[in-house]
Amino acid sequence: MPRKPSKSPAGKGPRTPAGNSARVAAKGPKATSKAASKATSRAVSIPAPTDLSQERIVRALETIAAHLSAQSKPVATPESFTRADAYVWHPDGRLAAVPRVSRVELFLLKGVDRMRDILMENTERFANGLPANNALLWGARGMGKSSLVKAAHASINAERKPAEKLKLIEIHREDIETLPALMEQLRASPFHFIVFCDDLSFDGNDASYKSLKAVLEGGIEGRPENVILYATSNRRHLLAREMIENERSTAINPGEAVEEKVSLSDRFGLWLGFHRCSQDEYLAMVRGYCSHFAIKVGDEALEREALEWSTTRGSRSGRVAWQFVQELAGRLSVRLTAE
Repeated sequence: MPRKPSKSPAGKGPRTPAGNSARVAAKGPKATSKAASKATSRAVSIPAPTDLSQERIVRALETIAAHLSAQSKPVATPESFTRADAYVWHPDGRLAAVPRVSRVELFLLKGVDRMRDILMENTERFANGLPANNALLWGARGMGKSSLVKAAHASINAERKPAEKLKLIEIHREDIETLPALMEQLRASPFHFIVFCDDLSFDGNDASYKSLKAVLEGGIEGRPENVILYATSNRRHLLAREMIENERSTAINPGEAVEEKVSLSDRFGLWLGFHRCSQDEYLAMVRGYCSHFAIKVGDEALEREALEWSTTRGSRSGRVAWQFVQELAGRLSVRLTAE
């Protein structure tokens, strides 16, 4: 007997996807709004694709820059110090060779005989590997402090073999904070070095002098045995008087504050004082330059013009004498080259 087809319950049709959609729709707008809010919250919590891309780019550029900086950092080698006898230190770690140092001959420096002899003896001991002191050349401007350092270096090297020559490295006042990095490069070298800072002084709240103190004495590593420091300054204690007075008036313990500032100059074993020259010393400087460069002028006229020049400048010094000789040589069409 044939089977009869089954009947579905009244009002109910077969279960299809369309039926599911109808039930979701039947739940009304409330369900729909909840689903939308969840989707919105998820969208807010996840950064936009453009933000992620920019962040990745920035990180990649920082990584590349760090690698390039590490690879390009110069390192001093024994061979790099055979190019010249003098160098200038740059804060990026580079030592620039100076083929020809601007200097005057040692015998042309007049009126500084005692300081010359002391500095020469100290420098020669150091060049021979014997103990020597850091030196601070302080005093009147234009009296040959920096000229004496450069002349002493050249004089010591005059009779030495290339492998035994002293190397002169100038560090600028504003780069003093990088001095420990320079010491690190020089420590392992077989050469001996004079690290020279011209016109060294500190003002206001400048705390870079602490780097110099640590290198001179007091740091764990200390100064390398193959390095000596020579500095010139117009100030005996390297600090302005008002800077010291300010410390004395504002500190809780004025004595300790001033001692902390002044102790920097105490770490130089040699203090060489340069004072204003007399009229006779000034004229001796002028005559010495004229003789060395073969400038032919009568002594009476030379003395009269030299004194007039110093009067217009308001001072007498080695620098004023050299400036007068340059003026005189220019007027007489004489080139300043030694015979």
